[in-house]
Amino acid sequence: MEEKAQKIIPCDKGCPVKASLGLLGGKWTLMIIFQINDNVIRYGQLKKAIPDISEKMLIQELTMLVKNKLVSRKAYPEIPPKVEYRLTDLGKKTLPVLDKLIEFGLENLV
Repeated sequence: MEEKAQKIIPCDKGCPVKASLGLLGGKWTLMIIFQINDNVIRYGQLKKAIPDISEKMLIQELTMLVKNKLVSRKAYPEIPPKVEYRLTDLGKKTLPVLDKLIEFGLENLV
């Protein structure tokens, strides 16, 4: 019996999984996207929603998400400063992926 050769796709610079992980692979990235979801959310709300993240990491992750155009940041010229975050159209494209991760997590909680 003849075995079918399996096609191996190298994970080089053209790999779609590598590209996706480059955008979404941060430890906190998906949790931040999960919290923002379809909402407009302020920094303090995010910090309360993800209590284990340090302020430094939250700032770094938000900066990276804005740089990668997954999240938009709007600052208001007020005192105290008011900054709001929301998902961009690109960021919203991650929600179906996140829904599948949520479904997997709910089915396999240990």
